[in-house]
Amino acid sequence: MSSRKAGSELGLRIASALVLGVLVLGITVLGGGAFRLFAAVMAMLVFHEWMAMRTSGHPTNRLVAWVLLAAVMLAMLVGLSAPLSLAALGAAFAVVAAHAMFSGSSGWSAAGLIYAGLPAIALAFLRVADTAGLMAILFLFAVVWATDVAAFFVGRALGGPRLAPAISPGKTWSGAIGGALGGLAAGLAVAGFDSGGPALLWGGLVALALSVVSQAGDLFESALKRRHGVKDSGRLIPGHGGVMDRVDGLVAAALLFYLLGALLSGPNTPAAAFFSR
Repeated sequence: MSSRKAGSELGLRIASALVLGVLVLGITVLGGGAFRLFAAVMAMLVFHEWMAMRTSGHPTNRLVAWVLLAAVMLAMLVGLSAPLSLAALGAAFAVVAAHAMFSGSSGWSAAGLIYAGLPAIALAFLRVADTAGLMAILFLFAVVWATDVAAFFVGRALGGPRLAPAISPGKTWSGAIGGALGGLAAGLAVAGFDSGGPALLWGGLVALALSVVSQAGDLFESALKRRHGVKDSGRLIPGHGGVMDRVDGLVAAALLFYLLGALLSGPNTPAAAFFSR
């Protein structure tokens, strides 16, 4: 690839990221139904790309999965609580998995329900309608985005041993460490900005964990694409590929963040475990 073409692709990548970032931040500030709609749409787009990776499978099984995921997202949008939303997703998974078993299909559709649906529910209930919810999502986004940016540029600048050459040859240990440090710094910045935020030690530990899990999520999606022989999950986002390519780290980090918050402060108000109202 020529340096001119590489520079053009990097510019397109940065421009797309900036536009998406501004749009997502605006929706995050609005919160409420707008943010839940964003989470639901993200789930449906991720599921679409997940299903497109493997076109084989029982048509009815795929249709049932689509209908049930849409029903769960709609229920979440109209105000179903976190425990009931999670229970509904679990029931949908069970139905699709059972149908796959009896129809001789694979469990790909059922797995996609979990991959797409769980992060959407986690994000929706992390963004509760108060300052804690806003700060929690800003903290999560800051860690994940800073991890992604730092890993990319540090890896390009320093190079060195490959992190997982069989999965993603472009990723290096220097990039992974740089990403973790970038995510840690961003998390500490957000935690320190809010007087009701977590203590710096606690905030730093959470930020570091989210950064590491975010990178693991990125590797997981890379492994999926390699297994199915695709370079990108889709073509919706210029310079980035598909929605899965853009949120692969976010879905993993959101799940961990929600789980920690739910364990400490309850499933409907997980953000209160990290930020005060």
